Amino acid sequence: MPRKQVHLTGILAAVPTPFSADGSAVDEDALVALVDRLVGAGVHGLVPCGTTGEFTSLSPEEHRRVVELYVSAAAGRVPVVAGVGSLTTAGAISLVQHAEQVGADAVMLVPPFYDPLDLATLKVFLADVAAATSLPIMYYNVPGATGIRLDAAQVAELGDIEGVDYLKDTSGDAVALTDLIVSRGSRIKAFNGWDTLTFAGLALGAEASVWGVAGLVPEQAVALWDTLAVKGDLGAAREQWRDLWALSSYLESVNYVAGVKAALEVLGHPAGPTRAPVQPLSAEQRAGLAAVLEPFVAAQA
Repeated sequence: MPRKQVHLTGILAAVPTPFSADGSAVDEDALVALVDRLVGAGVHGLVPCGTTGEFTSLSPEEHRRVVELYVSAAAGRVPVVAGVGSLTTAGAISLVQHAEQVGADAVMLVPPFYDPLDLATLKVFLADVAAATSLPIMYYNVPGATGIRLDAAQVAELGDIEGVDYLKDTSGDAVALTDLIVSRGSRIKAFNGWDTLTFAGLALGAEASVWGVAGLVPEQAVALWDTLAVKGDLGAAREQWRDLWALSSYLESVNYVAGVKAALEVLGHPAGPTRAPVQPLSAEQRAGLAAVLEPFVAAQA
């Protein structure tokens, strides 16, 4: 089938799923308000229902509804890359086709994450899903969750599958990310997805970054993109990166989604709790987070 053309570039915010105060339902009003805030701040795209969006805690109906809400709220202002994850090929295809039906621009596809697939089986999985949609696919390389560990050459092979155009690299392997961006960009476009490597990825020439921190402090995330990727002002970008690095590093030191939900509350944009079994940050962790958020809170004042 003809493949939808979409050019993904810039800061693609990996966005949370806002929940009601007791965590029992999606807070639709808070979600719409979040989209308006992020788009108003200049982010270049939205990536719902990934790790930051707690997709594993959503019912199938909630997952579909969250994608619908993000697409509707974005209203074509920025592309929406719908996160998709399922333990079966049929389940993944169903979610991908729904995302296409409701107007998503692309999908971010994580492979089955219980029984790790070997490379040959992974290729079959990706090819089957890609054949069932006209949307471009971003492969979500997150070996810590899937157990699938690929080197740069193997990742590049995935780009030979029609429709698999992009990669979110959440391996944390700076050498592999460098190899992919510098040497293998003609086969697959690699975007950094490991927060503390954002500066490195953009400095290397990544055309985008999928970044959870951008859903918290979008103005500063977009400013880093403009300074580093657009203007090429390395010195100024290093200064901008200091506070963003501190926040990114802290979030990687705690449960990530619990940190994101706590940060949104500190920043005055609450999105409800995480869902069990994930627990909220401890008082000590929350105090540490508040400290690294101080520059961003001051910037809002």
